[in-house]
Amino acid sequence: MAVKLRTPLSEKDVLKLKAGDVVHLSGEIVTARDAAHRRILSLPREELPFNPEGVVIYHCGPVVRKKAYSWKVVSAGPTTSARMNRYLDGILSLGVRGIIGKGGMRADPFKGRAVYFAFTGGAGSLAAESIKRVKAVHWLDLGIPEALWVLEVEDFPVIVAIDAHGNSLYR
Repeated sequence: MAVKLRTPLSEKDVLKLKAGDVVHLSGEIVTARDAAHRRILSLPREELPFNPEGVVIYHCGPVVRKKAYSWKVVSAGPTTSARMNRYLDGILSLGVRGIIGKGGMRADPFKGRAVYFAFTGGAGSLAAESIKRVKAVHWLDLGIPEALWVLEVEDFPVIVAIDAHGNSLYR
């Protein structure tokens, strides 16, 4: 049975989760890849275009279609998270409670504060079905895949691959 969670996530939310749990996320998630991580960490917290406390970051460069005055996500598959390990401590220190991606990350930084959710690579159209709308896009100067996309999701299916207790499905 899947655990249903709404973002922003609390410390209590993530401490209840165990590696292997299936979770359906609803609420707001924010995409970020390499360039967005660098920019997030280069700015003072008050200049970020989102509140990082309790946020879930999705390692994803969505495929989007411009529709008049809005955007439609066509596909939103995960990108490999390991290359974001260099930013992990800084990102989690902002209060980020979850990261979604593929392939895993270092487990130790998650202890006591956050979880890593796995989403299946190659299933970008499935992810897009759970994305109800694009709430905002920031930093388009980085390019569409690297921009920061604020997405409203409903029952976004993920698996806890690294929990806040140091357990990892990748070990």
